[in-house]
Amino acid sequence: MPHFLRPAHTFSRVRHVSQARASQYPRLLATLASDVRSDSSFRIPVINFRKFREATSMSEKRDVADEVINGFKEVGFIYLDQHGIPDATVENVFDKSAEFFRLPTEAKSKLAWEDPRSNRGYVQAGRERVTQSADPDEIAKLRASAPDTKESMEIGRDRDKTWKNQWPQEQDAPGFKQTMLQFFQTCHELHVLVMRSIALGLDLDEKFFDSKIDQQYHNLRLLSYPPIKTELLQKDGQARAGAHSDYGTLTLLFQDSVGGLEVQNPHTKEYHPATPMPGTIVINAGDLLARWSNDVIRSTLHRVVAPPAVRISDTHSITAQRQSVAFFCNPNQDAQITCLPNCHGPGLEKKYAPVTTEDYIVGRLAATYT
Repeated sequence: MPHFLRPAHTFSRVRHVSQARASQYPRLLATLASDVRSDSSFRIPVINFRKFREATSMSEKRDVADEVINGFKEVGFIYLDQHGIPDATVENVFDKSAEFFRLPTEAKSKLAWEDPRSNRGYVQAGRERVTQSADPDEIAKLRASAPDTKESMEIGRDRDKTWKNQWPQEQDAPGFKQTMLQFFQTCHELHVLVMRSIALGLDLDEKFFDSKIDQQYHNLRLLSYPPIKTELLQKDGQARAGAHSDYGTLTLLFQDSVGGLEVQNPHTKEYHPATPMPGTIVINAGDLLARWSNDVIRSTLHRVVAPPAVRISDTHSITAQRQSVAFFCNPNQDAQITCLPNCHGPGLEKKYAPVTTEDYIVGRLAATYT
């Protein structure tokens, strides 16, 4: 039996952080599976990825791979520490992102998102409504009654022959294009390494996924959540970003210090803060990786809610502005996502029909946007 299908208590022990004590960034050891089933001790594991990047033996890599798989198997989320991307690089991306969103609405609107097959361009607040629903009518009603209160800028691979990125004029946003192209490549390279750890954790060859993700069919999303009166986020169904799972293999999320991301405990269905931790990347598994692994790996629901508000009068409060950067990692555009050979067998039947990356992602995007 592959080790990732064994009872959870047989996994190596992992470092994790209590959400209630996240600001202290403790380096604790516990058996993850026994903890996350209780909301009072829910944890997202913190994994030191330097041990994988600088490993001198396959056994050292496998130790980290077990931690990664355990986190994705039980929670669907991990914090990646010592990942190799310098803090200064991330800070520069946040600075350039903030400069872009400060541009006049007229300038941003010229770059408007147009087509789910492209998935590139500026998305004004209220246009997207993320949800698990695939029903266009239901999504339209949600968008009308409780739109997502955020704006975003979507960037894809720049060498695509069919779909082109929409860049602001250099004089309007100096250095924006070059910064984002470099960061896109940096994130892809980290994605390759994390997928290699997942391959080892699934008892596959370390480079099993390399040829299936080398087209860089990814999406870099810059996100800005403007300040908003708290009462506007308290309507039924309202959130800064509604509950949803992501579509691809992995999402690399870079957060500012404001917070607001919440992760659903897959065992109890309650939501818990994914508290920002300096120097770490929040990584979650997406739908296509879950399908590939026959749900051995979880694609967990998450949402963005209002952080603590600041009172501005006797009757009104306002939430802080929030920034984040998400890198949505995807398999190759034409990759066939079908159950991995060692993720099914007696007592574990295949759950999903094969699907291509493009068909799945474009279908989800088409239903999400107006």
